[in-house]
Amino acid sequence: MSKLLLVDDDLELNKLLSTYLSQEGFEVTAVMDGASAVKEASLHEYALIVLDVMMPGMNGIEALSRIRMNSAVPVLMLTARGDDIDRIMGLEMGADDYVPKPCLPRELVARIRAILRRTLPAGHTSGHEPLHVGALSLWPEKRLATWQGQALELTSTEFSLLLVLAQQAGKVVSKNDLSEIGMGRPLTRYDRSIDVHMSSIRHKLGNLPDGRSCIQTVRGIGYQLVRD
Repeated sequence: MSKLLLVDDDLELNKLLSTYLSQEGFEVTAVMDGASAVKEASLHEYALIVLDVMMPGMNGIEALSRIRMNSAVPVLMLTARGDDIDRIMGLEMGADDYVPKPCLPRELVARIRAILRRTLPAGHTSGHEPLHVGALSLWPEKRLATWQGQALELTSTEFSLLLVLAQQAGKVVSKNDLSEIGMGRPLTRYDRSIDVHMSSIRHKLGNLPDGRSCIQTVRGIGYQLVRD
């Protein structure tokens, strides 16, 4: 049974989602503020955190920032519908994905399960065998990655997206394929999550010896991991 931390200051919604998630087989701990979320994340191990953005006191963005100081636990943000700023900020701070509110409980469950599936071995490689592309090495089973021998601190989603690119190194992978395979959901119109995640991965990888980014953008199509 996967342990979830649910964080939302709306009492009725908190109770509704807690009940629904429990009925779907999750073990749920529910809190109603950002400070409690940070404390819970530091004291206990969770498979995933569902974190609302708009909360009084410490909001979800600040709570996420503090959680990411010590933990790579997957985080699914609840954002106001149409609020692109909160979505992008959340992704840039290390959120794995977001669901706009109001949302259907079954949609939330589908997103949670999609993220949790990505923590399992995936793709065309044996989970025990590392995948090497130039200075990049990935261990799918352990979900570990190194660049030039140094460990990479990647979120669950960043690892999954990088793995998809590595499995297709030298080829262009469309944004829709990246979203479907790496995030477990189809790409929606005006969805910038793939671009934000790729920007973060590029920053963590750094450049090739010739100064190029190892992840190239193919305008209007998608991204390509360069074989060095």
